[in-house]
Amino acid sequence: MKTLKQVKVGEDCRVVKLHGEGAVKRRIMDMGITRGTDIHVVRVAPLGDPVEVTVRGYALSLRHEDADMIEVE
Repeated sequence: MKTLKQVKVGEDCRVVKLHGEGAVKRRIMDMGITRGTDIHVVRVAPLGDPVEVTVRGYALSLRHEDADMIEVE
């Protein structure tokens, strides 16, 4: 299992599954990250958190905790 947190800068991936419970999972889905969505990792902050990604044509920053809940291929 590979998570979004493990994807390198400049790589593309596709969401396979969302882990997490209740409000946290709902918040991730409300940001447009659902199963089958393509994600491009743009950059990682100097200290490693947050991660900037492009999802559905817009830029989004995710904390490592949230990125670790997103299983990708």
